[in-house]
Amino acid sequence: MSQNIEIEFKNMLTKEEFIQLKSHFQVKSSDFIKQENHYFDTLDFALKGKGCALRIREKKGRFEMTLKQPHPEGLLETNQILGDEQANILLNGGQIMDGIVKTQILTLNVNTDDIQYFGSLITDRVELPYLEGLLVLDFSSYLNVQDYEVEYEVSNRDIGESTFLNLLSKLNIPIRESKNKVRRFYEEKKRQQFIE
Repeated sequence: MSQNIEIEFKNMLTKEEFIQLKSHFQVKSSDFIKQENHYFDTLDFALKGKGCALRIREKKGRFEMTLKQPHPEGLLETNQILGDEQANILLNGGQIMDGIVKTQILTLNVNTDDIQYFGSLITDRVELPYLEGLLVLDFSSYLNVQDYEVEYEVSNRDIGESTFLNLLSKLNIPIRESKNKVRRFYEEKKRQQFIE
């Protein structure tokens, strides 16, 4: 169980730009690791309404529940490791168990009994040390959508932003808005519900 401040910069990519970055950093397809994010909220999106997101990440057979909240420096992440049985209970409609994440949700005045499982997003990810931070290449699939993204995770906002923008400029990659994965997932889910 832990809390940390996440400072990261993101940029959506075309498939061609994604391939360009893989080539630039000599990344092979076998370097990518698959992870699955399972998203949760209330039916009226109470967490999203407070700028928060709740997920369980499944990676290498391990489960970690994370609550992300707005923070002046980036995002406050509250993490709690789950056993297989605990994760399966939540993924099958069970209630959030006691722990640091539930405690943090309750401080938001959100009833944890109202939180439900919404669906999952699968990401093939590679992480690379790059100058003062960690460069991340993501290929994500969710709700019949595929997208590509580069992230740069740092401890110093100013140095990180400058380094990230210089990399994009050097590779002639335009700066694009990059909503976080849970927001992209929810927007696509709402769009598909509207079409139906």
